[in-house]
Amino acid sequence: MDVRERHGPVARTVAPAPSGVVTALATTPVKGLRLCARQELVLSRDGVADNRRFFLVDERGKMVNGKRVGILAAVRADYDPTCERLTMRFPDGSCASDTVELGESLEVRFFSRTPTVQLVRGPWAQALSEYAGVPLRVVRGDGVDRGRAGAVSLISEASIARLTEVAGQTVDPRRFRMLVQVAGPSAHEEDSLVGGTVRIGSALVAIHGNVGRCLVTGQDPDTGVPDMATLELLAYRKPVVTTEPLAFGVFGEVLEPGAVRVGDAVFAERRG
Repeated sequence: MDVRERHGPVARTVAPAPSGVVTALATTPVKGLRLCARQELVLSRDGVADNRRFFLVDERGKMVNGKRVGILAAVRADYDPTCERLTMRFPDGSCASDTVELGESLEVRFFSRTPTVQLVRGPWAQALSEYAGVPLRVVRGDGVDRGRAGAVSLISEASIARLTEVAGQTVDPRRFRMLVQVAGPSAHEEDSLVGGTVRIGSALVAIHGNVGRCLVTGQDPDTGVPDMATLELLAYRKPVVTTEPLAFGVFGEVLEPGAVRVGDAVFAERRG
């Protein structure tokens, strides 16, 4: 008598089918500067270690981003956290590079928050100020808009395609400065993840809400020059109930750290 005769059919475990695949990753070590494509990254509870670890403030200590100085998008920054080296490359070919040295603590204005950050000493403030035409300082602090709760942002390729259809011209996904882009879900299907979790590579992320959009999305991602009425185009989303107005993409918090690579599967658990 074999096992099946004694105990019935042998049960088989069926792995859940992936709901998508990671097609692009992008970060910038300095908030507001050009996004850089990544092939892989590691998500910790605080997000990606070298993503938006620095941001810029004006002489009053108020955060400065692309909405105020759009041409910052043309400056590329690279940061190696292992040796604390920060490099900025400007459109004219000039470069400011050195090891990060932290200075005094400052209380700054970051949207509605007033975090205490540390001033960064080095050649970058002068180089950025001369380039932008306004006094700027570099500080080290969490430059992610929602902090740990928004350490991950995600959008689907189909949502970009839908906006392209509405616009009647190609829409560069870099306008939306998202950490993760996925293929597989239908247009705006990522909205259904709010309140649920999603496995991205080996990391588990809780999706907390929609990303509301601002004027930065209307700027060319290479130059920072306004060239598209993105917010007007996103008006087609107004009848949809979202956590923020003019929503495009979602944000979330890392529950289980892990590596994420382009080509990794995405397994989504929608709200009940």
